[in-house]
Amino acid sequence: MAFKDIIGQDRAVSIILRTIHRGRLPSSYLFAGESGIGKKFTAINLAKTLNCQNPNPPIPPLLKGGEGGFDKGHGWGIDCCDTCFSCRKIDAKTHPDFLFISPQGGQIRIEEIRAINDILSFKPFEGKKKIVILDEADTMNPYAANAFLKTLEEPSEGSLIILISSHPDLLPDTIRSRCSRINFTPLSNEDCRRVIERVCGHKSNLPCPPSEKGGKGGFDSQITTLVRLSMGRPGLAISEDLIDERKWFMKLLQGMNNTEKDGWSSREEMERWFDLLFILLRDIVIIKVTQDGKNLIHSDLQDYVKRLSNVMDLKVIIENYQKLNTLRGYFIFNLNKSLIWNYTGALLREMNSWSFE
Repeated sequence: MAFKDIIGQDRAVSIILRTIHRGRLPSSYLFAGESGIGKKFTAINLAKTLNCQNPNPPIPPLLKGGEGGFDKGHGWGIDCCDTCFSCRKIDAKTHPDFLFISPQGGQIRIEEIRAINDILSFKPFEGKKKIVILDEADTMNPYAANAFLKTLEEPSEGSLIILISSHPDLLPDTIRSRCSRINFTPLSNEDCRRVIERVCGHKSNLPCPPSEKGGKGGFDSQITTLVRLSMGRPGLAISEDLIDERKWFMKLLQGMNNTEKDGWSSREEMERWFDLLFILLRDIVIIKVTQDGKNLIHSDLQDYVKRLSNVMDLKVIIENYQKLNTLRGYFIFNLNKSLIWNYTGALLREMNSWSFE
């Protein structure tokens, strides 16, 4: 994969390529935007392009501010060959001048930052630039963030650091201010479909919903469902089973409706469950107000959503949504899961029965 294969992020890619073309590559980038929209994919392809052995067109004239090689008509500029040893090593994360760091146990610790300092303290070994990518950079603990600030303040010559974050506001201001920020946006439904179809390839790579197995047009219907559930973030549809996740959400929703014991095993599960609840409430309000199901996220569950909307009061939905949203904001604290389960269940039962039967 190369820059030309990135779908739906033309503006972000164009900014990067024009920066390379003008010879003004910064020492650090912040790629900001929701999960699953191509930030990491773009960062890796930038690393491949800058260290590619056979780039098209060649890099050196562009880095010196030359005019040649930027294909304004096509909309793309320099790109990696995606086949040389350097490109393949970066893809495999074995290139000596490339370091990819992601959270371990939910955090990036000071040890990882020291590893960055170690790799940047030497000149490039076999590539043109030393490149470090920090995925989910906002998970740096305070010690790591303080150590990393010094790295940003005194960048090594011939190096590039790329921070990737879905929650850039959680990064310290001192770090954000020292990075050139590029915002990535959710993809359109059409672009989402293109990404999912390209990566998944064929039907056997995707779990087919039970109701569609063997049915005519089942695969196309499944892709449509995944596109809707991903909400502009095709990476989620590729890396996770969104259909099974929805089944899990519905199962817990029914358990809550039946006053069963809480079913969340972690705070992360609780947060994800609330996110899915807000999507369902959003669909209920939309169909209640518009009586039109074309804009539903759960478009394949339109009958269920419509049945819920028919027996719920709009004012009660909005009031309880606000209460639940306020509660969601307190999840950064160590709240008791059972108490949240019981309180949420009481609010939902106040609206009506949530049975899927």
